[in-house]
Amino acid sequence: MYDFRFVLVCCALLAGAVSASAQETQVAFGAVKADPSLPVEVTSEKLNVNQEDGSAEFLGNVIVIQGEMRLTAERVLVIYNEDRSGIERMEATEDVVLISPPDAAEGDWAEYTIDSGVIVMKGNVLLTQGPSTITGDQMDADLTAGTATMIGNVKTILQQGQN
Repeated sequence: MYDFRFVLVCCALLAGAVSASAQETQVAFGAVKADPSLPVEVTSEKLNVNQEDGSAEFLGNVIVIQGEMRLTAERVLVIYNEDRSGIERMEATEDVVLISPPDAAEGDWAEYTIDSGVIVMKGNVLLTQGPSTITGDQMDADLTAGTATMIGNVKTILQQGQN
């Protein structure tokens, strides 16, 4: 006998385009698992360094590259660890786009904790995976595990593959 929930999911997927709402959804994110020990390259139009608090502010068309991962925004604040031997985390604001091929996400704000390889993205988050999309209030992406969790007002639109 088939599980009733399994039958419902199969019927929904066969319908072509499916829209579903939930509070939390876990999905795969990025085909290549990230290595947080790789160097971080940052380019921008302007750089402000604050020696007192150990931060650097990159402004204007900021591009952050680490291995296959790309993060773009209008502003990225880099916070160094206490002994200033490396980056603790990065905060990105304004038109934030995260690409971990083949997936892409966009949102209003993101924080990347380098050692853990975790990016938390908040505010009108849109995750695109091929023809399918997922929206939510927040996405927690673990780049080293290749997974993401969408949280709050999650809506999924699944498109069937083209023949």
